[in-house]
Amino acid sequence: MTYRRRQTVRDLRRGNRSALLRHLYFEGPLSRQELGRDTGLSAGSISNVIGELVADGLVEEAGAVESDGGRPRTLLKIAAGHGYLVGVDVGETRVRVALFDLALTELAATDHPLSDSGHDVGHVVQLILDGLAAVLRDTGADQDRVLGVGVGVPGIVEQGGDLVVHGQTIDWESVPLGRLLRTGTELPLHIDNGAKTLGQAEMWFGAGRGAKHAVIALIGSGVGACVIADGTPYRGAASSAGEWGHTTLQVGGRRCRCGARGCLEAYVGAEAMLERWDAAPPGLSEQEGLAALLGAAERDPAADALLSETAEYLGAGIADLINLFNPERIIIGGWAGLMIGPRLLPAACEAAAEYALHYPFTQTSIELGMLGPDAVTVGAATLPLARFLDSGGSP
Repeated sequence: MTYRRRQTVRDLRRGNRSALLRHLYFEGPLSRQELGRDTGLSAGSISNVIGELVADGLVEEAGAVESDGGRPRTLLKIAAGHGYLVGVDVGETRVRVALFDLALTELAATDHPLSDSGHDVGHVVQLILDGLAAVLRDTGADQDRVLGVGVGVPGIVEQGGDLVVHGQTIDWESVPLGRLLRTGTELPLHIDNGAKTLGQAEMWFGAGRGAKHAVIALIGSGVGACVIADGTPYRGAASSAGEWGHTTLQVGGRRCRCGARGCLEAYVGAEAMLERWDAAPPGLSEQEGLAALLGAAERDPAADALLSETAEYLGAGIADLINLFNPERIIIGGWAGLMIGPRLLPAACEAAAEYALHYPFTQTSIELGMLGPDAVTVGAATLPLARFLDSGGSP
C-alpha cells in the first residue's frame, strides 16, 4: 500500500514562497494585486509571504504605478544583489567561468582555451577552480553569498552524489567530476550536459520562451540538443536523451569522434566541417577556421559547395527532429550554429521541408537562438538558480 505524505504548514509556506519568487522572477516587476491575480493566492497570503521575502532581502520595491482611482500600487522585483550564481562552460575548445547576479547580469568572467592537455580531467578541474577563484577575486564577491556553481559539460551526466560524466567524444569514462571539484570548493555544485543548459537558457530567456514543445540544438565543435516536451526537458532513462549529433545520417559514412560512422556530428559540427574543407588554412582555431570557410565561400566554388552540402545535412537532421518530436520550435544555437546560421539556415529549412513529413513541418518554426555564443555559461548558471527558486529562496 502506498501512503501519501501529508503536506505540512511548512510545505505550504515554502510552496507559496516558490510560486511568488518564480512569478516575480520571470514576470516582474509586479504589484501585490497583480501577484494575487496571477497566482491565485489570497491577499493575506501575498502580504505575509512578500513580507517575509522583503525581510529576507530576496525582494525589493521597484517604484510604483497609478491604480484605478486609488492609491499608487508599489511594484516589487527580485533583489538582484541578494546573491551570486556561477556558470561554467566546459566546451570543446575552452573553459569559461562567469559570475552573475540574480538577474543573470554577468559581473566577471574568465576564458581559458584548452591547451595541448586537452580534456585531461585534472587540467579541466584546475581550470574550473582557477576560474572560480578569479571571478570571486575580481569582483570582491562574498563566497557565502554564492548560491551555487552550475557546470555544463560535453557528455552524459549521471546525477547523484559524485555527478559522474560519461563523455565519449572527449575520452571521459565515468569521471566523478562532482567529487573532484569538491576537493577545491565547498559551494553547491550542479552539473549537466552543455546542450541541456543551453536549452534551459533559451527556454527561460531567449527564443524558446512561451513554447511548450521545442528542441534547442547546440552546434559547436560537436552537435547536441535539448528536447523540451510539455514544458519540461526530456532526459530519458539515463539522462542521455538529446544526443542528436550521434543519430546516423549516412550508413557507413565518415568516422565520428564517438567512434561510430555516419553521425550527424561528422558532417555538421565545426570540427568536421573544417576536416572536410581541403583548403582549410593550417594553424587556425576552430572559430577562425569557420570564419575563413564562410569568407572563402564568397569566391571559392569548392567552399561554397561544402557549405551547401552542410546545409542539406543540417536540414535532414532538422527533419528527423520534426518527425520524432513534433516541436513547435527548433532553435539553432551554439557558437558555430550562430556563425553559420545566417548563411545556411534558409537552405537548411528548404531541405528540412523535403525530408520531413509535410504537416508537422508546417507547424514548426525554425530559428536562431537569441542569447549569443556564451549561452551555455548562462544556462549553467540557471542550474543553481532553478534550485533557489524551487526552494522558495532557502539557502
